[in-house]
Amino acid sequence: MADLGSVAWPPEPIRTGRLVLREPGGRDRAAFVELLASPEVHTYLGGPRPRDELERELPGVPERWPGSFVVDLDGSMIGQILLRRATGHRRPAAAGKADLGYLFLPRAWGFGYAAEACAAALGWFAGALPGEPVVLTTQTANLASMRLAAKLGFTEVERFEAWGAEQWLGMWSPVTASR
Repeated sequence: MADLGSVAWPPEPIRTGRLVLREPGGRDRAAFVELLASPEVHTYLGGPRPRDELERELPGVPERWPGSFVVDLDGSMIGQILLRRATGHRRPAAAGKADLGYLFLPRAWGFGYAAEACAAALGWFAGALPGEPVVLTTQTANLASMRLAAKLGFTEVERFEAWGAEQWLGMWSPVTASR
């Protein structure tokens, strides 16, 4: 994955009705460890990383790059949104497009936070890079992620086999999303 080009970064924090999307900081390190070590979070992502390995390797201030947002609820990180250029994507329809990824702590599931945060990130992206489409890939077995993709306005481009499971590739366009 590569950067988003000439996007000014970091933007001002993005505020929604309940959340703030902001740049990662040192106060988020423990939440990143929890997120990356969670078996529930990584059910469809190849499994969690060992907590002791993360404690040793994760820097004091998590990496910052354009398109990496911490999702903050009442001053605490509950998830992460990633918008990155899919330069090495294995599907031609996705290569070179921005790719949306998201991870939320299990305690934040079921409250609509992912939909709220992803919609805000897509809105920011549409303003920063007008007219550019965004892709999203998820396992078809991940029903919650499939529902979220539909709710956000992603439309199916194709299904394919990878990593031992059926994958779904969808695309979002600011033009179609605004209709």
